[in-house]
Amino acid sequence: MLCWLREDEMSVQELLQRVECVITHVDEIMQQDIRPLLAVDIIEQLHRQFALLSGGRGEDGAPIITFPEYSGFSEVPEEDFLNVVTYLTKNFALTVKSTAQMLQRFGAQLAETELPNDVQGTKDLLTVHTDKHNNLKDELKLALRQGNTLFTCIKDQAAKSENHVLSPDEMENQTTVERLLAQLDETENAFEQFWCKHHLKLEQCLQLRHFEQDFREVKVCLDSLLDGLNSLSDTGDCVARVEHLLKELKALEKKGQPTVEKAQLHASHGDQLIQSNHYAVDSIRPKCVELRRVCDDFSNEAKKKFDVLSKSLQIHMGIDKVNKWCESGIYLLASQAVDKCQSQEGAESALTDIEHFLDSAEKNQLTELRNLHNQFEVVLSEDIKGGVLKALKRLEDVQEMFEKRSKTPPRTTGSHQPLTRRPSDNLNSAKQQAEADPNKKKNIRRTKEAITIEVMHGESQGGSTLVPVSNE
Repeated sequence: MLCWLREDEMSVQELLQRVECVITHVDEIMQQDIRPLLAVDIIEQLHRQFALLSGGRGEDGAPIITFPEYSGFSEVPEEDFLNVVTYLTKNFALTVKSTAQMLQRFGAQLAETELPNDVQGTKDLLTVHTDKHNNLKDELKLALRQGNTLFTCIKDQAAKSENHVLSPDEMENQTTVERLLAQLDETENAFEQFWCKHHLKLEQCLQLRHFEQDFREVKVCLDSLLDGLNSLSDTGDCVARVEHLLKELKALEKKGQPTVEKAQLHASHGDQLIQSNHYAVDSIRPKCVELRRVCDDFSNEAKKKFDVLSKSLQIHMGIDKVNKWCESGIYLLASQAVDKCQSQEGAESALTDIEHFLDSAEKNQLTELRNLHNQFEVVLSEDIKGGVLKALKRLEDVQEMFEKRSKTPPRTTGSHQPLTRRPSDNLNSAKQQAEADPNKKKNIRRTKEAITIEVMHGESQGGSTLVPVSNE
């Protein structure tokens, strides 16, 4: 902004210097020995209406005289014509000077004008300056038209006959008008060159204000999205909670997509302004960088949360799978009826069920939970890590229970088939003995933990079989 202000100030100073030079040249022209004439001096010529008082007056109060389309210049005496032309030449010089002074005041006003910091204020300033430029442009065109008309009249007077020779006064008027027209052209060129630069700066200022306004709006939306993303938890205590968080994350990404696209588009617009040699490059570039940074932060944070939640979902699903397997195993052990183990066939069937259930642990890849824990340990919360370790410990305990049950060997006895007492009878007997002898109370738990049922078979059935049944 400061760079542009210095550049614009230089442009205004250049205009003022060139206009001041024009005014100086006009003053030099006016100081020449031109016969001073007043309107009263040419009253007779005015009555003859080949020159008219327009009704207007210059800044010095002198009346403005113009030539109508008069076809009888050849009939006008040279002395009368010279008086009117001399008067008009003097007034044309004043017109050129007053026009240059108007441009000078306009330039000084611009030098004191501060650029607004909002869109509407910049629009209003652009409108005001454009209107002033158009008015000054009209004044310049009017002055040029008057000067060209005056110059044409002088040349026509000189060409009214082949042998006509301009008098010194006529030559002086012609030279003066030519010089004034040249100064007026210089004034117009200086003004247009300045206006092109100034108008471009005003348009670029308006572009900047629009860019800044849109930047603020987009930045607020991006910050809101980022706050919402940061407030979204990346941990859950169960599968349902993690799935809900993933759903919320996807919804937030979908909701924020238009804002992210708008921010990226706005940053691209800023790049275009920079490439077009905008004066406020130092202000635009950081905003483009900021927009892209926030967009990247939102995208990266969303990906990070999605990754953590996805891994957390795998862990929780693994924990649930292990817990369900353990619950099914405990139920299997508890549901194996005692009477099923009272025969060789029933005992073997129970052992087969146990072996199949142990094999299902490998088929269901239950041990994969440990691998997931080791792989994702860095991103997992302490609560999830604790849940994983607890599930793995439970898995080991249940597997150990099954392995102990499956390793108890069958045993064959005599041909009779009496059954040992029911577990409840053993427990009652042990309880009675413990009550009789306090020193035996310690053995009650051990009796509960491992109860062996002995099934007696005949000789044809291979003797007796021992089947351990856990009361866990």
